[in-house]
Amino acid sequence: MGRTPADVRQMMKEHAIEAVDIRFMDFPGLWQHFSVPPHEMEEDAFEEGLGFDGSSIRGWQSIHQSDMCVVPDPDTAFIDPFTEHPTLVLIGNIVDPITRQDYSRDPRNVARKAESYLKSTGIADTAYYGPEPEFFIFDEIRFGAESNEAFYSIDSVEGFWNTGTDEGPNLGHRPRYKEGYFPCPPTDHYQDLRTEMVANMEKCGIIVEKQHHEVATAGQAEIDFRFCPLVECADQLAIFKYVVKNTARLAGKTATFMPKPIYGDNGSGMHTHFSLWKADKPLFFGEGYAGLSDQALWSIGGILKHAAALTAFTNATTNSYKRLVPGFEAPVNLAYSSRNRSAAIRIPMYSHKPAAKRFECRFPDATGNPYLSFAALLMAALDGIQNKIHPGEPLDKDIYDLPPEELANVPHTPHSLDEALDALAEDHEFLLKGDVMTEDVVSTWIKYKRETEVDELRLRPHPYEFYMYYGI
Repeated sequence: MGRTPADVRQMMKEHAIEAVDIRFMDFPGLWQHFSVPPHEMEEDAFEEGLGFDGSSIRGWQSIHQSDMCVVPDPDTAFIDPFTEHPTLVLIGNIVDPITRQDYSRDPRNVARKAESYLKSTGIADTAYYGPEPEFFIFDEIRFGAESNEAFYSIDSVEGFWNTGTDEGPNLGHRPRYKEGYFPCPPTDHYQDLRTEMVANMEKCGIIVEKQHHEVATAGQAEIDFRFCPLVECADQLAIFKYVVKNTARLAGKTATFMPKPIYGDNGSGMHTHFSLWKADKPLFFGEGYAGLSDQALWSIGGILKHAAALTAFTNATTNSYKRLVPGFEAPVNLAYSSRNRSAAIRIPMYSHKPAAKRFECRFPDATGNPYLSFAALLMAALDGIQNKIHPGEPLDKDIYDLPPEELANVPHTPHSLDEALDALAEDHEFLLKGDVMTEDVVSTWIKYKRETEVDELRLRPHPYEFYMYYGI
């Protein structure tokens, strides 16, 4: 956009801004913020930055190196649609206050380096991403995990389990399990709420293309926004999740991007469309399979080769692997196809225009850190192009009709976050090219995920274990 600090100052005057909210993403992927009065945002603040305690941010500095600075990016300015007092939001980059160097563990810095590396290769100058985040809208969520108990309880006015509930009166019209795609109201309870979410997103500068109910019961939704370059897309995904959660909260609802909060129904993913362009020309249109170029096929080859390692970023929670289960509709098969939705890579065939040619990576979900996830996908695709990794034959057959001997030759995504982290530990050289990620970033990610998530879950009895084993 090319917005300058002076432009931001003018926005502040025009909107009578009372607070400026500075935001950045922590290492695991949660948005953080602090606010300053408008008089603290003189133009030099866009160069000097604003200080904060980096040791309190997950996965970042140790206590003896705690001082950090966040430098606001004027291009990211938008007006927060939820605050009572007029508030302007700025997303920032993290720098060391002494050396003034970009901080290597700042996820946005990793994504910026990925864009720079892309240009340095001469292969392309822009990587476009078009994510399709899915989420659930619930009426209530209760959970607990103590030494003597563990539970969760979800409720939704739209949940099919409520068909027999005495609601004085119960009006019915709920989507059955796996039948939420696309019934009209009154079965779809959330048309107006999703439209409100869209309106708030567009106030924040996100261009929305589509919204609809998703397959599962209990308020599963999808909202798709216009494709854009890597860093901008990760910024917009952070805004997207903020808008979804806060719009739901104002309506007395709660929204979650957990991939698998409900047993026995579809989970939430984030199919991510990807293409490379150079000098405003698309590079993925060609005469190969499904109208793809060699660069596109090699990109697919790179992503499939490194898919197990990629899932450590793109499917970054233990819950992610309760969605990625073989034998269902989840895209666990590490293959590509023009129509088979159980394949990890799908080539949309809606349009044959060169500018529309891209492929869709179907295994990611929205729980990962978008800056790291998108950067990792780009680096895998570039590795595929640089080494001319062909993806093999497409998987155009019905996966459920394949004989066992043929199905055994189709590799799968990892079965657990632990397995994905093992794969990343073994396969991450492609991420280190151009200093996009560092050994420190990769090892810190693996250590953090193992210690704070994998091991913590492994140590705890599961409620279903009591169902299965208590009477033995």
